[in-house]
Amino acid sequence: MTTMPDKSTSSEPASGPAAAETQQATSPARKIYPIVKYGDPILEKPGAPVKTFDAKLEELAEDMFASMYAAQGVGLAAPQIGLSLRLAVVDVTGGKNPEAKIVLANPEVIHAEGEVREEEGCLSVPGFRGYVMRPQFVTIKAQNAKGESFEIRGENLLARAFCHEIDHLNGILFLQHLSMLKRDLIRRKIKKLRKQGEW
Repeated sequence: MTTMPDKSTSSEPASGPAAAETQQATSPARKIYPIVKYGDPILEKPGAPVKTFDAKLEELAEDMFASMYAAQGVGLAAPQIGLSLRLAVVDVTGGKNPEAKIVLANPEVIHAEGEVREEEGCLSVPGFRGYVMRPQFVTIKAQNAKGESFEIRGENLLARAFCHEIDHLNGILFLQHLSMLKRDLIRRKIKKLRKQGEW
C-alpha cells in the first residue's frame, strides 16, 4: 500500500528512500526487491501459509521493510516481491518510528467495525488510486517473524493497511474494490502503458 495523498509532500522523502538509508546505517545492508506490477499472475493467487520461522524469515521481513521504504509505501506483501507466501509488513509511519514496524505472518481479520471510504493506492499499481471502502477498526490475529501469535487492533490508516495487505495474501488487489467503470478505465490505461513498454 502506498502513502496517503493527504500527507504533505515535504514529509514524503523521509518516509521513502531517506528512511531506508537511515535504517541501513544502523543494520546490515538490506536487499531491495523490485516490486511486482499488476498483470503478474502471482498477485492474483493466494499465498502459501508460512510454516518455517527462522533467521531466514526474519531477514526476509527486514528486506521487505527496506524495499517498502525505498518505494515509499506503508505496507508490502510477499506476493508483491514475487514470493507466494502469507507474509506482509506494515509501517504507517513510513520508517519514522521503528516501534511502528509490524510483521504479519499468516494474518487474518477476526473483527471489523465501522466503514470509511478513502483514497487508496498500491505499490503494484503505481500511478493509480481509487476510493475504497474499508472498516474503520479491525482486529487481526497473526504471527510475528519468530512464529509467536498475537492480536493487534488497527484504526483508520492502520486498519486500511492491514486489510489491503491481507487482501494481497488472498490474491485480491484494491482494483477489485473499485466500480467496474473505474477498474476498466485503469486496466485500459495499464494496457496502453504496457504496449508502450512503460509498465
